[in-house]
Amino acid sequence: MSNPQITKSVNSHGVIRFKSSYKVKKFSVQSQDHNHKSQSATCRTIVDEEYIQDKFNLTGLNDIVVSHYRKALEIILDMEPDDSEGSEDKERTAMIDSSAVMLYGLIHARYILTTKGAIEMICKYKNGDFGTCPRVYCEGENVLPIGLTDVPGKAMVKLYCPKCCDVYVPRSSRHHHIDGSYFGTGFPHMFFMIFPERRPEKPEKEFIPRLYGFKIHPSAYKLQKAAVGSHSNTKNSNTRSVISVNEPMA
Repeated sequence: MSNPQITKSVNSHGVIRFKSSYKVKKFSVQSQDHNHKSQSATCRTIVDEEYIQDKFNLTGLNDIVVSHYRKALEIILDMEPDDSEGSEDKERTAMIDSSAVMLYGLIHARYILTTKGAIEMICKYKNGDFGTCPRVYCEGENVLPIGLTDVPGKAMVKLYCPKCCDVYVPRSSRHHHIDGSYFGTGFPHMFFMIFPERRPEKPEKEFIPRLYGFKIHPSAYKLQKAAVGSHSNTKNSNTRSVISVNEPMA
């Protein structure tokens, strides 16, 4: 399957227009930060129009995107506006555009859980579009985007390493303005269920703390913590004794 071709343009009102090789030819959203295009085409795949038109796939999203759900969906599908409702003021238009961004992101999170969506994401994964794991012993393993919550507006996207099975803050600034719910909490796990042959082996090496060439026994940390706690208690006890001595007699 060939990768979809995506182009972007920004008009004088700061509206980003996406054009792709899919049926959804245009999707306009209002960018909240023109210096950081939060809806980066590099980080996301284009959702097939047939998937969006199937109401079953959108079940429950109207409860999340409560504000201007219908109009937001019309923007995503590039439907003609209803002239009977009159022209929109700037504030209302901005709210509708914001709802369209959220709705499209949540649809995207569902779409990439499908086989077709995962096939489109695998190209980005193999190319390392999402970056590599910062852990030394993962040896530059490619990572996948993941959300820490499925609720919009709670946390930005993080990166999941399939080798050490841990999550990291993205190093690239292009990821810092993408909502984590637009990928969801389950995407990497579904991805490797669809493509189990892509799951890497666990790291053969792990970091071992040493001092003067000797391994530090785990119990050493417990002893240090106990010593600190004992010292703190002794110090507090001495302080209370000093205060008691210096108190004036009644």
